[in-house]
Amino acid sequence: MLKQRPFLIETLTAIGLIAAPFVLPHLGFAPNTVNRILVWGLFGLGFDILFGFTGLLSFGQSAFYGTGGFVAAYLLTRAGFGNVLGALIIGMIAAAATGYLIGLIALRRTGIYFAMITVAIAEVFFFVEFNPLSDFTGGENGLPGVPTPSFDLGFTSIHFTNGWSLYQFIALCYFIGVIIALRIVRSPVGAILSAIRDNPLRATAVGHNIHGYKLTAFVIAAAYAGFAGGLLGVLQAFMPPDAFTFDTSGQLVMQTAIGGRGTLFGPLVGATVWLFLQDFLQSALGLGAAWKLVLGVVFVLLVCFLRGGIIGGIADLYRLASGKRRRTEAETEAEDAGATQQPAPAPMQAKEVEHPAYSGPILKATGLTKRYGGLVANSDIDFSVNQGELRGIIGPNGAGKSTFFKMLTCEIAPTSGQIVFEGRDITGLKVTEVCQLGLTKSYQVNQLFTGLTVRQNLTIAALAELRGKFRLDLFRKLSSVKGLTEQVEHTLALVNLARRADTPVSELAYGEKRRLEIGLALATSPRLLLLDEPLAGMSPRERVETVKLLKSIARGRTMIIIDHDMDSLFELVERVTVLQEGRVLVSGTPEEIKTNTAVQEAYLGGVHGEIAA
Repeated sequence: MLKQRPFLIETLTAIGLIAAPFVLPHLGFAPNTVNRILVWGLFGLGFDILFGFTGLLSFGQSAFYGTGGFVAAYLLTRAGFGNVLGALIIGMIAAAATGYLIGLIALRRTGIYFAMITVAIAEVFFFVEFNPLSDFTGGENGLPGVPTPSFDLGFTSIHFTNGWSLYQFIALCYFIGVIIALRIVRSPVGAILSAIRDNPLRATAVGHNIHGYKLTAFVIAAAYAGFAGGLLGVLQAFMPPDAFTFDTSGQLVMQTAIGGRGTLFGPLVGATVWLFLQDFLQSALGLGAAWKLVLGVVFVLLVCFLRGGIIGGIADLYRLASGKRRRTEAETEAEDAGATQQPAPAPMQAKEVEHPAYSGPILKATGLTKRYGGLVANSDIDFSVNQGELRGIIGPNGAGKSTFFKMLTCEIAPTSGQIVFEGRDITGLKVTEVCQLGLTKSYQVNQLFTGLTVRQNLTIAALAELRGKFRLDLFRKLSSVKGLTEQVEHTLALVNLARRADTPVSELAYGEKRRLEIGLALATSPRLLLLDEPLAGMSPRERVETVKLLKSIARGRTMIIIDHDMDSLFELVERVTVLQEGRVLVSGTPEEIKTNTAVQEAYLGGVHGEIAA
């Protein structure tokens, strides 16, 4: 629907805002309540980009809400600044700058530690507002006398006073905020933010600078908070000190959860429910301070029974009513059976065309060692792979194969030794930088973006190769990225998932997920591809299909494969390296390895002849 009507959401939003003054009074909404809902909705737009789309739960948004509000209010009440809109924008910039500085600190940690840092930051800002900066903020008295906006157009003047008159200005600000937010979440940056929410490890591994994108989302949320804080002062003609309180941040989180995170309009719906019930419970039912108890119960019930919030619940009902059902397993297998009969297309060579093949060994590791305290995982490994070679790595469990792979892709740093890729020393680089150079891997345990579709997964990987590790094209259409569609479609065909392109990853069979895992690595156009046990956990049928897939993508590529299925591995590769107890035991052709006595002793405990059999 959105592809056919790209401005549908914007149009419906505009219609709703225009109709609100004519409809909402009949539903018992006072104009001041509606204006407060829009301010909270605007506040929540940025927070939803941070929390709903990027997965960063912050309890410190009140710090930026108050910063933007008090900067704007100070300019308008004490500094003699007469332009209300200009003061709001300056307050927004001040909040964004504060968000940038705070983000540099807070984003050093993840999960609960990040959330706790934001709580502490909010408390620090609240203390500073009431004490060291009370001469500027008014302390517990706040800043009264904030004017409403007016515009002199030359031939006439427009004054927004209060009530429904001021609603026009606030509604326009909210509408512009929605347009900007929609452009952001539909941009390449928005797609990457969703990937970070789902799986930050894999977003890093395919070549994205996730710290930079997290900081971007944090600054965007701070900017929205700052502008909304300024509007609060304009709405109330007074900038209250409670804008800095933890209660403000907590209320924002609950409103977003009630309405539905990751929807942009969830905070607006949540604010509508919250403020309407607040007014109704206090005035109509006369509950006084007990309204918080009732509202708390309502919040718990909504979160328990509508985990996707009100908007998520409505979306689920729509899907149910429209008769959409998941494909049955039989249909999936039938499609897969048909898909496997089709020959895989030629491998993508875009990366090789742009970067001529290196003449020496494409990868060379010298003296590679990894110690964990007294445990030696790998010891003094010398290893090299030539351009276009297919190399296999085998060894018993605990031989250090996965650790060796992680060192080669710079997921972990070696204790000693050197790794050279295409003549460049990459030993001290990060995994993101190495992927950008053309060296990447698939994981032994699937690392996918499970909340996205197959096509969206491959899009995330392809964006890293086409745009680099970090770019702030916030208002660029995803479809306008040159070569993106072709690269994604080609990879879909390459891993035989074209018919499942728009299927959520959570609905894929295990074998399909393994193919997608390989596809994520392929979509970055690597010059050296490392596959960590690509056949692990597969049924015999899935294993046969995946071996065919690996043969098709091996043409013209340099690959290193770890796997315990030696029959399949020997069928695929040209040379095999055997690891034992973290060291290289022997290297040779598959035939040489099959008959090697040392390999039989190490791998099979002295049961000779098993490998050959």
